[in-house]
Amino acid sequence: MVERVHELAKVVMADPDVQTIYYWVGANPTVNSARLMIDLKPLSQRKASATDVVNRLRKATTRVPAIAFFAQARQDVQIGARVSKTQYQHTLQDPDVAELFKWAPIVLAKLSSLPELQDVTGDLQATAPRMMLKIDRNITGRLGISPQAIGDTLYDAFGQRQVATIFGELDQHRVILEATPASQEDASSLETLYVPSPAGQMVPLSVLTKSEMSVSPLTINHQDMFSSATLSFNLAPGHSLGEAIAAIQNAEQTLAKPASLTALYQGSAKVFETSLASQPYLIAAAIIAVYIVLGILYESFIHPITILSTLPSAGVGAFLALIALGYDFSLIALIGVILLVGIVKKNAIMMIDFALVGERHRHLTPEQSIYEACLMRFRPIMMTTMAALLGSLPLALGSGAGSELRRPLGIAIVGGLLLSRFLTLFTTPVIYIYLSKLTRRARRDQQPRINSKAAGQGDVATIRAAE
Repeated sequence: MVERVHELAKVVMADPDVQTIYYWVGANPTVNSARLMIDLKPLSQRKASATDVVNRLRKATTRVPAIAFFAQARQDVQIGARVSKTQYQHTLQDPDVAELFKWAPIVLAKLSSLPELQDVTGDLQATAPRMMLKIDRNITGRLGISPQAIGDTLYDAFGQRQVATIFGELDQHRVILEATPASQEDASSLETLYVPSPAGQMVPLSVLTKSEMSVSPLTINHQDMFSSATLSFNLAPGHSLGEAIAAIQNAEQTLAKPASLTALYQGSAKVFETSLASQPYLIAAAIIAVYIVLGILYESFIHPITILSTLPSAGVGAFLALIALGYDFSLIALIGVILLVGIVKKNAIMMIDFALVGERHRHLTPEQSIYEACLMRFRPIMMTTMAALLGSLPLALGSGAGSELRRPLGIAIVGGLLLSRFLTLFTTPVIYIYLSKLTRRARRDQQPRINSKAAGQGDVATIRAAE
């Protein structure tokens, strides 16, 4: 494994955008795996992004035989502490270990066939060769050799037992008892081991034990007290995490999995799935809260709807900008859309607030009040919108380390402001006038019922007075 990692490191260092590489063997936690940490050159010295370099290394390392290379770009915001070969984790849990070992390769093969995923791998290594030594109790009992003596002999040969310490003037050296490295690589070396008996005889280990070859897992991972296997994957180019999760769910539905086998996402995929489930409720709660506050402010049930009508144009503008520039709707882009709710809404607030003052205090018609509001508030709306738009341009156009994370935020804000600025100046007055007409019509329909009710009460009062 060390030799192959050395070959792999040479291939990685041959890439023109790689600056340094650190690697170690046996850290994951078995000795047949290794971990590499690659530092790229500064952006000023390279043209390719981290994702482009990873794709390049994925192709270049295929020429190293008998080893698989998995890579992921390190994220500025890392969710979850679980380390896996690729970026997203999908964990299978089952109280029955045998059932888990049976179904984990089936699910892994199904996920590997999905076009939305790439670099699909797992941490379940259930086919490692294993040798079991079974002690012959009859022979050991007749010779008086205990199982402890057999275990001590095996540990002396393969366990690196410390037998002494040599002290120098400035340092000390530990003396380790073990078999030669060549003997440790071949199972036939067990035939050369001897176990001392109480009578002082050296008995061959092959006489006392019988060996059986089989396969077993190198490690058995556990999560929430159940045996588990983690399948990790990267996203294929042109596909988002939402598409990948939907594809995984559809693929698992086609498999007749047992009820005891459960599947859970971990890390970033788990947070995305959780936020995807609660996101509609959070957005609805935010809109209801805004509606209540605006209703209390304007003492109306209708005019908050006029203000909230500006939000769809901002969301559409943000989506169109992200699609046009080839960005996914990530968590950072969602934050930009949430910021747009507050920025875009103030355009309608400035117009509606001025129009309501004209209606209630100067007794203007809705058409006159909103027309005057558009004229008087046009300049403040343009100034505040341009200030927010120009303030977001550095995020949208910025470059340098970490710009990939910040750029969707700026693009969402700029795209939403551009579209909403033009649409809200035309749509808000129209919606205000129509909702005002609807309010007046509702009042006219309600007025005859109130008058008839008052007249009926007056007739009853007159009859009682006559009596």
